Amino acid sequence: MKRTTLSLIAVATALAAVTGFAALTAPDGTTKAPDIAVQPLPVERSSLLCPAPSTSEVAETAYTSYTPQGKPGTAGASAAAKAELKPAASAATPGGSTAKKPASKAPATVTQPGTPVSAEANGGAAPALTGSATGTLAPGWTVQQTTVVPAGGARGLLGVTCTAPDTDFWFPAASTAKDRQDYVHLTNPDDTAAVADIELYGPEGALPSQLTEGIPVPAHSSVPVLLSTLTGEKPAADVTVHVTTRSGRVGAVIGSADDKLGSDWLPAAADPSSTAVLPGIPADATSVRLVAYVPGEDDADLKIQLVGETGTIVPAGAQSLHVKSGMTAAVDLPDLTRGEVGSLLLTPSDAKKPTPFVAALRVVRGKGEKQEVAFVPATAAISARATVPDNRSTGSTLALTAPGATAEVKVTASAGTEGGTPVSKTFTVKAGTTTEVGGFVPTGLKGSYALTVERLSGGPVHAARALVLPQDGIPMFTVQTLSDDRGTVEVPKAKQDLSVLDD
Repeated sequence: MKRTTLSLIAVATALAAVTGFAALTAPDGTTKAPDIAVQPLPVERSSLLCPAPSTSEVAETAYTSYTPQGKPGTAGASAAAKAELKPAASAATPGGSTAKKPASKAPATVTQPGTPVSAEANGGAAPALTGSATGTLAPGWTVQQTTVVPAGGARGLLGVTCTAPDTDFWFPAASTAKDRQDYVHLTNPDDTAAVADIELYGPEGALPSQLTEGIPVPAHSSVPVLLSTLTGEKPAADVTVHVTTRSGRVGAVIGSADDKLGSDWLPAAADPSSTAVLPGIPADATSVRLVAYVPGEDDADLKIQLVGETGTIVPAGAQSLHVKSGMTAAVDLPDLTRGEVGSLLLTPSDAKKPTPFVAALRVVRGKGEKQEVAFVPATAAISARATVPDNRSTGSTLALTAPGATAEVKVTASAGTEGGTPVSKTFTVKAGTTTEVGGFVPTGLKGSYALTVERLSGGPVHAARALVLPQDGIPMFTVQTLSDDRGTVEVPKAKQDLSVLDD
């Protein structure tokens, strides 16, 4: 045996001892590798970003922060655990709003899992927030921002689940129309500046941008950008917005205000996929508009189905939607729910031709001057657990959808922010149906509470929470879809295995 061969074996042996595993190619060309066990472990740090809630002086904003209860014996938080939000600075950009004064203290600081905390900020000076949770408070940490604007051009109930930072976001159902004021809010949680690009796609394709060098987002700052200022093209009622970063990462969400329909937040849709579920369309919706976009080179033909309380049907008059590559398509879905809460299921019309797309809904309740708007983006299934805070004693309902196989789901209503005892219940969501959960509150509730959904068994489950707070005859509402809280991460269990050195 040559000396070089001996040296290679010695090096491989050392690597196996240090890292716990290795792989070598045998003389017959096969590769031997040890079996690596994977175990889910709780995350040790979570980051969330909340946009500046409103510029209205009559706005009333509530923040609710919550970390779900973990396994038995892990209820208390360690001394090193923290979950807090801090004000972000505002930076001026083309289309941006006036800089906001920072808050005097950090709102909604969680002290232990299982108990939500809340804080309030009134007026138009409340800033965007950046936050992080560590230790036992990190797994599943969730923050809800709820704003009531009772009057003015941006009146409405605006709700948003504060988002994790990322580098890629899709927003169907945005607009540059004259009666819409849509701002994309970019918030940077890091110590270094980020640079973001915003691309707009209308019914005829990409809209030429007037900003070609990217939008700088300084460290620990937030930048609101008015979409209509980004392009010189004529206003478009239906626009898809694509936000990416050249450097760094941001949180992104769109604040939309309509002169006639009120205002709400438009969160990012799920990543492009050949199927989509848009959960939690209210039973009394008076108008539902579907907006979709295909980022690839192929067109998409989508079959439209409503997953209701009794089964899945194809809505009359809107059975399908053709979406051209690189273009935004939209269709109105009149009389969609017919008095039952439901979810929209989009699949390829031809199963042999799946094409990835993104989608979102604009939903309206009420009539005439008493209308209110909300948005429902396509949402990924809950693989393990998801939470939505800031539920009230009345006006909160949860929609659970099982588009494929029947699923068993555990729902927990936490203790209240000011008192109460948590309660849990298991629900069976039959295949191809949507189940509405209403009036499920903690025992002796005081304040607001969180709802946590855990999938126990069966097929995929999608969920959304509707919050209804009527004001002066206006059916103000907001819908928050629930995303998996990614409270655990899979970590390989490594061990020493010298058998890989065998011939």
